[in-house]
Amino acid sequence: MFAAGAAGAAHARQAPGPTEVPALGYVPPAPGSYRLERIMQAPDGQVLESDGSLRRLSEFTTGKITLFSFIYTYCTDAKGCPLAYATLHSLKETIVHSPALRGRVRFVSMSFDPEHDTPPMMRSYGGGEARDRRGLEWHFLTTRNGRELAPILDGFGQDVSVAAPAVPGQRVPVLSHMLKVYLLDAGGEVREIYSTSYLHPALLLNDIRTLLREPASQSARKSGR
Repeated sequence: MFAAGAAGAAHARQAPGPTEVPALGYVPPAPGSYRLERIMQAPDGQVLESDGSLRRLSEFTTGKITLFSFIYTYCTDAKGCPLAYATLHSLKETIVHSPALRGRVRFVSMSFDPEHDTPPMMRSYGGGEARDRRGLEWHFLTTRNGRELAPILDGFGQDVSVAAPAVPGQRVPVLSHMLKVYLLDAGGEVREIYSTSYLHPALLLNDIRTLLREPASQSARKSGR
């Protein structure tokens, strides 16, 4: 599934409006009744928090179970970045009201267009989600430039291309990417990758609970904790 977006207005961008999360259509397996394979170690690199501070990506991919996705703030495809945002927003409400999950999960949304998605833009896009830390932190990251972003994209296996350059009167290009959301364990290992067809709060929730049932020493072995 390719996600494409047209240019936004010149002012700060807001998070997407309500997007309907499609019904799952089947009952997922119970948490702990299956095992999530270790796919790869998440890459590291320098990133910018939405407050402009320079940080290491590993600060946001280790220590907690993490749902990580690449986005760009002006994406308008309902089955692209807005769907990822809506899915995480729905899941967040479940997590913050669950004592067993609260404080043990984080979300990270990272731009793959650092030229246009500056820290202020990411802060505006995150809005209340970034400020609301009730039992779940949601970070909105970018990088200083494409050179620093490239090895992070490569490390996650995330492809992105310019589908169409900016036209006169349009501030930004149109981008194409395969929507992916990554589930990372506390050690920073990718344990599942969700495409559009499998991006649903019920599936994500069961996979998070499955990881939480793993022995702490096993799930955090790569982080040195």
